[in-house]
Amino acid sequence: MKYYMPTKLYSESGCIGKHSAELAALGSHALIITGKSSSKLNGSLDDVISALESRSVKYTIFDRVEENPSVGTVMAARDEGLACGADFVIGIGGGSPLDAAKAAALMMKNREKTWEFLYETVPAEALPLAAVPTTCGTGSEVTGVAVLTRHDMRTKLSAKHKVFPDIALIDGKYLLKAPRKIIVNTAVDALAHLIESAVNACADVYSDMSVFSGLSLWRRCRPYIEGAEELTAEGAQLLMDTAAAAGISIAQTGTTVPHSLSYMLTYNAGIPHGAAVGAFQSKYLKYAEKERRNAVLSAAGFTDTDEMGEFIAALAPVSCDRELLERSAEAVMQNKAKLALCPYEVTPAIMADIIELRTKS
Repeated sequence: MKYYMPTKLYSESGCIGKHSAELAALGSHALIITGKSSSKLNGSLDDVISALESRSVKYTIFDRVEENPSVGTVMAARDEGLACGADFVIGIGGGSPLDAAKAAALMMKNREKTWEFLYETVPAEALPLAAVPTTCGTGSEVTGVAVLTRHDMRTKLSAKHKVFPDIALIDGKYLLKAPRKIIVNTAVDALAHLIESAVNACADVYSDMSVFSGLSLWRRCRPYIEGAEELTAEGAQLLMDTAAAAGISIAQTGTTVPHSLSYMLTYNAGIPHGAAVGAFQSKYLKYAEKERRNAVLSAAGFTDTDEMGEFIAALAPVSCDRELLERSAEAVMQNKAKLALCPYEVTPAIMADIIELRTKS
């Protein structure tokens, strides 16, 4: 068994200001990597800028990260960071800016390398990195993974290097201004992380600590996810903590079949990642060992996988061409490393069932 979590995590209201000294200690000039607008609207960018200015730390803003960031975007951020002399990186936003920030921190440290270095399995260091999440799903603030769009392959693919943020600053207030669709899709993504970490060949007593704590938190969040209750500051912090617990879980185990199936759907059909990965969860869980399956369902508040599948389909419905589903399934069946993380044999019949999507009732 093993457990590795090098990220120092702070979760509280106003945590950026409260921990500005640790943020500033990462370097003298920050490259802030974020999306086009959300960090400006929810106040997270202003909070980071205020914290840096209070400590006389210079900064440069790169705000051109798109949803599902490409390798090209990472290299553009790298070039801007090198040009301004940045010596550390701050990612602000959902999984896209945080993943881009990880990859850019790696490429800035290894400035002589081309983009192909992202996919080389050699030891490497990255610049110091801070993560400020503003959505409640990806858990990227506490994982070493950066999933990037590869236009040359027409899919998404994780970089080979593990780049964990040095500090994660989690404040639920940023979630209060997020569109409901973002909250739903990212909350489904968090559930997917918990399920795929629970039903995983690498699962052990240590990963189970975060998995089942996370599932318990997720169950408490269901009224906010369903829209039965208006999201409060307390609920927003709870959602963010759930996402972090789910991220800590997959940092130990990795993701499995549903995540691999989702990437082509996102790239080719424009389906949001959370919805795409959520579509396969109930069938993936269905074939798990009975005791483990029932433990996951009970912790999350479902009676069986059918109920869970219907719940996800109602919140985040997915529809796409059968040909795309079959093409994705074929690619996953060839991915021996990813299949090895599944604790049961994924036969062609099981895969055919997993990709049989539920429709919104």
